[in-house]
Amino acid sequence: CGISREVTIWCSNDYLGMGQNPKVLNAMHTAIDKCGAGAGGTRNISGTTKYIVDLESSLADLHQKEAALVFPSGYTANEGALSAITRLLPDCHVFSDALNHASMIHGIRDGKSTKHIYQHNDLAHLEDLLKAAPVQVPKLIVFESVYSMEGDIAPIAEICDLADRYNAMTYLDEVHAVGVYGPRGGGVAEERGLMDRIDIIEGTFGKAYGLMGGFITANASIIDAVRSYSGNFIFTTALPPVLCAGALASVEYLKTSSIERDIVKANAKLLKQKLDSIGLSYLPGESHIVPLVIGDSTCCKAITDWLLHEYNIYVQPINYPTVPKGTERMRLTATAVHTEAHINELVSSLQKLWAENHGLLNLRVA
Repeated sequence: CGISREVTIWCSNDYLGMGQNPKVLNAMHTAIDKCGAGAGGTRNISGTTKYIVDLESSLADLHQKEAALVFPSGYTANEGALSAITRLLPDCHVFSDALNHASMIHGIRDGKSTKHIYQHNDLAHLEDLLKAAPVQVPKLIVFESVYSMEGDIAPIAEICDLADRYNAMTYLDEVHAVGVYGPRGGGVAEERGLMDRIDIIEGTFGKAYGLMGGFITANASIIDAVRSYSGNFIFTTALPPVLCAGALASVEYLKTSSIERDIVKANAKLLKQKLDSIGLSYLPGESHIVPLVIGDSTCCKAITDWLLHEYNIYVQPINYPTVPKGTERMRLTATAVHTEAHINELVSSLQKLWAENHGLLNLRVA
């Protein structure tokens, strides 16, 4: 209708603002001028370029693994890697956290392995399942570091202890952690000094790195196996040079710059403090993700509509099937481009909404 207004986004996955970083944009401009827009084929048919090879080398270095493999998205990386690995391990038993991402669930299902679902972050339940499995079968524990809808972080060290005790491999999804955590952006496993205890680390460029694409890192044998047997890798167009160039610039920049990580953590802490000060509950967690559970889809949609139309604040309502019915929520993500003024504006707007609509909203908040 010809009217424009400035809107503050509070649900972006571009946690560090790298999608706007000049070094990333310059690398992409150079690559697109030199190579054009597309990859020209699958990885096995003209799609493997120096850009993607260099990116895989950088990722292997980031996670201190022998090799890495780039996929078109984080979803296809999880689905393709898990289906291939579990198919190649005869009679493999997979132990999967109950809140794992859909891409992990689909990959495990496609692998047709025996699967066991353990209650979210429940070490005792996981151990019971591991203990009950046949001793001689291959075992794979599949979990995330930062859970995107809960904002909590897995007990990685303790899971690795169980993996050692029961001779299981470990597969860690770090999509919401790479870039944000660790001294070089290697994720929570790097931050806690645990990367060497994880067999396969999966990540994405679509969140903190500010672009799109996904990857796995592991030893050379695992990477070769996935490269050779994953349909998600073999039968799809490769990530084009322009995206590989941007991803490489972002990964390399964040190996040495901690400024963005520090701002995200400070903003997340301040946001939680401000919410506490007005009595608004959120799911407890150590991460930069702050979920406010509303518990009703209609109410959740109404709140986010009010925020947008009345206060120029955009938060996407999270409803079923992303989360179970009855746990609908607003997922707030503190980023490096938010300011204290943005945080004050958000919290003030939420406070006004709750005050003005007390009868409708106060029982809906966790």
